[in-house]
Amino acid sequence: MLKLKRAQPVRLQSRNMVQLHATFSFSNSPKFSGSSPKRPRFSPTSSGLSPKRHRFGVAYLRANLLGTNLTFNCKANGGELDPLPHLQTLGTFPREELAAKVVLVRFDSALLLHEHVEQHRFQSDAVLTIKYLCQSGARVVLASDWSVKTNPKLCVAQSVADFLSSLVDYKVAPVQCISNLASKVEGFEKGDIVLLENLSEFRGEVANCSKFAQVLSSGVDIFVNDYFSRSHKMLASTCGVARFCYGNLAGFHFEKSLSQLRRAAETDTKPYVAIIGGGNLSDKAAALHSLASICDGLVFVGMMSFQIIHALGISVPLNFLEHGALKEALDIVQVAHDRNVQILYPKDFWCKNDSLPKQLEIFPAHGIPDGWVPIDIGPVSLVEINSMLTKCKKVTWIGPVKFRMSNCTKGASILAQMLNQLSQSNCSVTVVGSMACEAMVKESNSVSHLTMIENASVVWEFLKGRKLPGVMALDRAYPFDIDWIAAYSDPAQPLVVDIGSGNGMFLFGMAKIRKDLNFLGLEMNKKLVQPCLDSVHQSGIRNGYFIATNATSTFRSIISSYPGKLVLVSIQCPNPDFSEPEHRWSMLQRSLVEAISDLLTANGKVFLQSDIETVSVRMKEQFHKYGKGKLTVLHEQSYVVTNGGWLKENPFGVRSDWERHVLDRGAPMYRLMLRKSNSSERSDCS
Repeated sequence: MLKLKRAQPVRLQSRNMVQLHATFSFSNSPKFSGSSPKRPRFSPTSSGLSPKRHRFGVAYLRANLLGTNLTFNCKANGGELDPLPHLQTLGTFPREELAAKVVLVRFDSALLLHEHVEQHRFQSDAVLTIKYLCQSGARVVLASDWSVKTNPKLCVAQSVADFLSSLVDYKVAPVQCISNLASKVEGFEKGDIVLLENLSEFRGEVANCSKFAQVLSSGVDIFVNDYFSRSHKMLASTCGVARFCYGNLAGFHFEKSLSQLRRAAETDTKPYVAIIGGGNLSDKAAALHSLASICDGLVFVGMMSFQIIHALGISVPLNFLEHGALKEALDIVQVAHDRNVQILYPKDFWCKNDSLPKQLEIFPAHGIPDGWVPIDIGPVSLVEINSMLTKCKKVTWIGPVKFRMSNCTKGASILAQMLNQLSQSNCSVTVVGSMACEAMVKESNSVSHLTMIENASVVWEFLKGRKLPGVMALDRAYPFDIDWIAAYSDPAQPLVVDIGSGNGMFLFGMAKIRKDLNFLGLEMNKKLVQPCLDSVHQSGIRNGYFIATNATSTFRSIISSYPGKLVLVSIQCPNPDFSEPEHRWSMLQRSLVEAISDLLTANGKVFLQSDIETVSVRMKEQFHKYGKGKLTVLHEQSYVVTNGGWLKENPFGVRSDWERHVLDRGAPMYRLMLRKSNSSERSDCS
């Protein structure tokens, strides 16, 4: 990896401090280790121009950025387990950009198509997503799967469309064939809504088939995911389509659910106890390890409690144990023991005997007779649980209080009553899973003060430390307010942004000779960013800074908060990803081009260059196509242009590391300068 050494003094040969595009050159440049530089991975990684996704959350930023001079104020805290990324949401996306756009919405049929949808507590946010898009002038395409289990009255697309029409107060029309979507889109009017066929009928949906995803997204500009309950699954309608849309946003319901999961993951409130129900310990072992490592107490109230009892050396009937789960149970007990985490398990059970169907008996956990099976936790256990919970400031209940199918269990109701009381006395309560949520709703007049997540599978996967595919497919957002005063000595100075700044050679050179400008490098590779931040601190540079981020998703939110004008954006030598031809289209995404075009000041410039001509041509085409007519090629008399129309020399005289390497081997660079015309010039052209 290239490491930046302290910059050497530079000798200016010529300078023009008035024109931003003035030519600079110097004889001594910063030295870098290594015989020849590696090609910068402009995976906007470097900037977000590569299709490779990057996850960074609060823990990462704390570890890598908060030790520097720049101060960040976090808007939301991530969990300490595996921080959830902050996403570009529908609410934060520029509303005016939705007008006339074709927007694909993946909605949750369990929320919107349920027979008693008006009683569903999460329904309003899902409806709001669709209404908001229509009111914004978007042309909406709805996609989902449904079955008679969700609503027996809804079997065909037409009946679903009619049901949705009454729900959202807009006419919804079904599309007979998904493959005809592109032709349907052409005739769309603002505010139109169409419903695609039932996705459950297509194998490509569950298989996340790329071809099927491409058909689903034909003619679509923006994808909005509002299907949080299956965000742990890789589906064509939640993951695959994100590859073919220039903007991928979280809907209002998705955003709220993710926020709830993020709050549930916070561990700054102590004492923190997790109540764990259900069974199948082997599958959830990794999640239980995570809980044991962050909680102060674990309370087992489901079938897996027998595994824990057995691991603690207490005799239990073998037929209550899960085959092959002893090692995992022993490991969890050991982790809890090492951290001095209290483990609470049921001491008694209500039990039932098939030979005596009307009779229930209470037996101690270690003394359940043959023929009797547990159906609920007993009164002694509930008293013990209540005693522990009254001391807690945070409780998470995940999984049902259930052992065998029975309608006469009361443990869940009593537990819900306990948690309801706790939530009203300065205790943060999170309830996870449909059965647990249902119990809380029955025992509480209002659940607005509770964090409730109906789908437990998503939470279990998150606790296992796994990335949620449906979340990772969405665009990243920058979750911080930047203290520009701490970053620059004069934050009112015009700003230059280098997207994919790599090891910072270009910005360091520019910052030294243009004290009248501020320079910001956006680079996704944190291993490159941290040495640059260290060098800024060591050299005392007060007009240069670097941020580790995916510029495709965060450029607008970062730069729009800057107090001065954006006068130049440079994109140099992006990695074309020729090894992945199918991804080459996303080298420079539409959302980034539009953000640059919008935020650049009048007469501001965009500098593009690459040592691969097809890459430079591609960038030029993208800015021409998505620049909204604001950006045109700049022709200056001082510029020497090749026969191909490229700038022969770097107009700044400051070369990036890769540019220097290319020129040293005698290869050409393909450069272009664009200028943003002012409004009067654009009106004249029109």
